[in-house]
Amino acid sequence: MNRAAYHAMIETPKMLDYGVYLNVEKLLDCQKPLGEMCNADELQFQIVHQVEELWMKLMAYTLVDVMGYLEAGNTHRVVTLMGRVHWLMRLMTAQLDVLETMSPREYQEVRLQLGNGSGQESPGFATLLRMPGDLWSAYKATYLDAKGLTVQNVYNDKYDHGDSYVAAEALLEYDELFQKFRANHLYLIHRSIGMGSKSLKGRPVELLETGARHRFFPELWDVRCEMTDAWGGSYGVVRETIHDKTPA
Repeated sequence: MNRAAYHAMIETPKMLDYGVYLNVEKLLDCQKPLGEMCNADELQFQIVHQVEELWMKLMAYTLVDVMGYLEAGNTHRVVTLMGRVHWLMRLMTAQLDVLETMSPREYQEVRLQLGNGSGQESPGFATLLRMPGDLWSAYKATYLDAKGLTVQNVYNDKYDHGDSYVAAEALLEYDELFQKFRANHLYLIHRSIGMGSKSLKGRPVELLETGARHRFFPELWDVRCEMTDAWGGSYGVVRETIHDKTPA
């Protein structure tokens, strides 16, 4: 079978119940026709980014449910669903590596197909960026205010590894994984177009570094610094070495 025949099979697969249920025909029609691709890598570029949007859609949908369970104080469901979100973030981060198989030249050819668009316009990403404030408000109302606790209490003064701690750690892990995704995305940009270049919007790519330093839940990060500084005040910032204490 020649390549043209295989391409025809890819673009117009036979639809049985499985394909009908998943709406595969419409799904596979979301990419440019194979004959119109600017190069052999444009298909993977479109698919990776389309899949990222689907994962972000699922994450946003799941996080809406998490908000409800945070408000209800249902910690088991919060942890279970946040576990799903954590796996989705890992998948999104791993998928970026596929794009590193493109050469810089091939990426430039694909980039020309975007018009004035860029990943900064991702609707899924924009939705996820709006959600942490509401997640924190739901957590704070149920797991802190209603219990008469502060973040310092949860992590140190009244630490008991209870529901308030477990829910907080689930949010923190999401924050960490999201920022790791951003960091990997920066390296992808560095590898494909260089960090000193301008985006298709004419803005320096370095602007993305500001986003990579952003934290969704700063209170959960800051408490670690506060605890370390407080402990350091009690036992001293500079401590006696232990490596010379072996018997003579």
